[in-house]
Amino acid sequence: MAEQDLYNKIMELAKRRGFFWPSYEIYGGVAGFYDFGPYGVLLKKRIIEKWRKYIVENHSNYVVEIETPIIGPSKVYEASGHVASFTDPIVTCTKCGRKFRADHLIEDKLDIDAEGLSPEEMTKLIKEHDIRCPVCGGVLGEVKLFNLLFPTQIGPYEGNKGYLRPELAQGMFVAFKRVLEVMRGKLPLGIAQIGRVGRNEISPRQAMMRLREFTIMEMEYFIDPEDPDGSCPFYNKVEDEVLRIRTYEMKVKDEPPKEFTVKEAVESGVIIHKCLAYWMVVAKKFLNSLGVPDENMFFDEKGPHERAHYSSQTFDQMVKVSRWGWIEVAGHSYRGDYDLSRHMGYSGVDLTVFKPYEKPIKVKVKKAFIDKAYVGRRFKSEAKKILMEAAKLPEEKLIEAAEKGTGITIAGYEIPAEAIKVVEREEKVTGRKFIPHVVEPSFGTDRIVYVAFEYSYREKAGRTILSLPRDIAPVQAGVVPLVEKEEALREKAIELYNLLVDNGFYVIYDDTGSIGRRYARMDEIGVPAVFTIDYQTLEDGTVTMRDRDTWKQVRLPFNEAPNALRRFLYDGVDIHELGTPVTVEGGGEG
Repeated sequence: MAEQDLYNKIMELAKRRGFFWPSYEIYGGVAGFYDFGPYGVLLKKRIIEKWRKYIVENHSNYVVEIETPIIGPSKVYEASGHVASFTDPIVTCTKCGRKFRADHLIEDKLDIDAEGLSPEEMTKLIKEHDIRCPVCGGVLGEVKLFNLLFPTQIGPYEGNKGYLRPELAQGMFVAFKRVLEVMRGKLPLGIAQIGRVGRNEISPRQAMMRLREFTIMEMEYFIDPEDPDGSCPFYNKVEDEVLRIRTYEMKVKDEPPKEFTVKEAVESGVIIHKCLAYWMVVAKKFLNSLGVPDENMFFDEKGPHERAHYSSQTFDQMVKVSRWGWIEVAGHSYRGDYDLSRHMGYSGVDLTVFKPYEKPIKVKVKKAFIDKAYVGRRFKSEAKKILMEAAKLPEEKLIEAAEKGTGITIAGYEIPAEAIKVVEREEKVTGRKFIPHVVEPSFGTDRIVYVAFEYSYREKAGRTILSLPRDIAPVQAGVVPLVEKEEALREKAIELYNLLVDNGFYVIYDDTGSIGRRYARMDEIGVPAVFTIDYQTLEDGTVTMRDRDTWKQVRLPFNEAPNALRRFLYDGVDIHELGTPVTVEGGGEG
């Protein structure tokens, strides 16, 4: 099947069967926004629940989940660096006024990677290669930087500026101190969150691959940087797992991804921390569980100019899709202490962690203070102000200013080195304070929904089957009476429907059209199992159960349907283990 043809078939099925479609269709649509329909919402919900199981529930002794506001005050995003650094390059056509992502235009025209180039470098490339407006052919202007934050006003007062969050991370960093207290001060500590974010993309494209509003599943894993083993207590379980990785050096040389065991990658420095490697393995297994095989996935290291401003190392988790080739579905970053340090500086709140020693130790420490007598004589009425500001300075700065002989500026006044006194004392220390480092796995939910949808698309005997992994199928079972207008069959079918619903399953009932058409409708929305009530049901109390993927059927007692369905969905049991095989003409399609 041609790649373009496959994509079109997927999008047509998604719209027709109520999974997803462009938003605001009756007004012509708005780029970068997509609706999720009834079955799309269910599919997305089940993928989120599976992520929650892999990230949170399977690590519940270390990872907790919180929820924070979508809108944050400007100060938060000034501290995080987003106000200054969360930008994309934009260029405007001098003829028609349309605006475009400059790097995308360059990449499309020259087939090069333009990520990380400066505006000046992009402007030069556009002029040298005469890259024109793709709409009207007009000359393009100078490349500038465009901030992707969605600004808003909090409350009725002018100047009380806020932003729609572009990621979930800052809510978790700002809440770190509170969550740490709740978890009794223990590290490692993972804080997970699932929620909507907004990025004011310049020119969204690739349908659901680049949206202006979307859902992220993210976790910030806080660790002691001096305790690599204790910070990742489950690392030993994955040392022999294999990851496909393309380092930045390999990318520069245009080399393909290479397989590394986790142990090899960590010991060779390909992955800079055990915890980063561990969560990459979890992420790989999560995508495997959604139908993506290892050979269609790899981790792509970003270069220094490609990484976000907060990152020491970042890997994009890439998955192959039919239309666009390799797309990023998750990012795995080692953020160091960047975020907590910034929020400490901007808020003035201590976000360090205290780790007690097994036994107190005696250490010699240096203490520094300003000579009050000197400041009083020299600055007179300004002395109090200077001493108050000096008290706010980190002691390390005062010590450095004294020992290097440079002096220091406080409240606008020059304090010479000789006015800074440094003394050495012996103190009993019961522990150490440090700023935790952070490992972050972050997943784009909407992209992953599309990936799961594409990897499950099948055609068989002229029919479409959405062969989703059973545990993420939006509808878990269907119930149909064999004949449309037979009241006794209909009543028994409704009884089975109610039994399954009462047992916690999401079920649909369908008695319209031929049995074959009903099976076909169920296959198209990915229903793993369909139970049919027929005349034999009225005689011996048994029903048939049909497998979506094989079209095989078995017969089993009516009251055993809930347990059989549970085993089929969650234990992966073959349908022939659940009842007596039934031979049906046409392979079970009716």
